[in-house]
Amino acid sequence: MNGERLDDFDRKMLALLQDDARLTNNDLSERVNLSPSQCSRRRQRLEEEGFITGYRARLDRDRLGFPLVSVISVTLATHNRDNARRFGELIARLPEVQEAHALTGEMDYFLKVVTPDLKALSRFVNDELLPHDSVQHVKTAIVLETLKETGALPL
Repeated sequence: MNGERLDDFDRKMLALLQDDARLTNNDLSERVNLSPSQCSRRRQRLEEEGFITGYRARLDRDRLGFPLVSVISVTLATHNRDNARRFGELIARLPEVQEAHALTGEMDYFLKVVTPDLKALSRFVNDELLPHDSVQHVKTAIVLETLKETGALPL
């Protein structure tokens, strides 16, 4: 699916919902100038066609005990499909990993990781990443300040 099937009403609804997923169809109808029933049908279509893949609450990382954010670059030991699959399986089971991206260039993967403190970060790197047979090299940087953090698309 691509954005070609979306009209201005759809785009406005998506922008409003990504900002506040709790909006009711009545709330949406007031903001996009459609009836609540039209908003309901459009929302249902956007969900069914995969433009909306789910709804989430944004949680306060600091208040919940995960103030330390780190970015970790990982280089694999060997570059083959099986090794990449094994690394992917490792990452999928580690809840500390909030984002994982395969990259071009010097490093193979970029991870965004949250932990309660340095000791937990050290355990994560030394007990989970480094011992895994798919991993050759790990480089960790601690985030000092987050200037922007959003999952919102520029609709």
